[in-house]
Amino acid sequence: MSRLQLIRDSFPDYPALDTAVSRALLERVAAGTLPEMLRLARPGRMVAFGKQDAVSPTYQEAVRAAREAGFEAVLRLAGGRAAVFHEGTIALAQAVPDRDPRPGVHERFERSAELVQAALRRLGVDARAGEVPGEYCPGGYSVNAGGRTKLAGLGQRLIAGGVHIGGVIVVDGADLVREALVPVYAALGLDWDPHTAGSVAEEAPGVGIDEVFDALRAEYARRHELVEGGLDAETLADARSLAPEHLARR
Repeated sequence: MSRLQLIRDSFPDYPALDTAVSRALLERVAAGTLPEMLRLARPGRMVAFGKQDAVSPTYQEAVRAAREAGFEAVLRLAGGRAAVFHEGTIALAQAVPDRDPRPGVHERFERSAELVQAALRRLGVDARAGEVPGEYCPGGYSVNAGGRTKLAGLGQRLIAGGVHIGGVIVVDGADLVREALVPVYAALGLDWDPHTAGSVAEEAPGVGIDEVFDALRAEYARRHELVEGGLDAETLADARSLAPEHLARR
């Protein structure tokens, strides 16, 4: 059983730094200066844009739409289209050392989707892996509720020596996802069905952030030897230097 260091450091008041922390962890794990790391964080309000969004001719309109809705606009590590993080979500970021990361892309997606699915099933959710027609940031390894609404999305970023597996689980506040993404997707010219945005709390009333965190932790602990700790000063310093690169330009 492999060791996995778990941290819960969050930076809800500085979304670009929150994203940069995940990048700094990835780079240090890939370089061999940190072991495999997992961060489960409670972020602030942000729309996380992918590379496809950033090259759209209407990207700046989408950035303005996000900020007018009360969400910071950031550039995330993984691919895909715009997704929403807010205080009712859990951000998942796992940094894995891998000298040849490309061949394992689908296997890592499958393992991560299965883990999130298993955690939500612990809480009484009919969680399934797969894309819901019309969902935002569509992906074959999304996690949904009964094939109806999207609850979580996953993405990967590969660099020399390592992989970042990132995701967001909407525990509560599906309405906030819709409020942010309706104008953002309109600006980007992307079609989606706002009714496909769901939350864990809608499927399992009374379940909150702590319960979902505990369920995730339990599932990771079944697969790894978890070692809990905090973010080290060097990684945080690296992240602060990287943060401006993840803040979408006005």
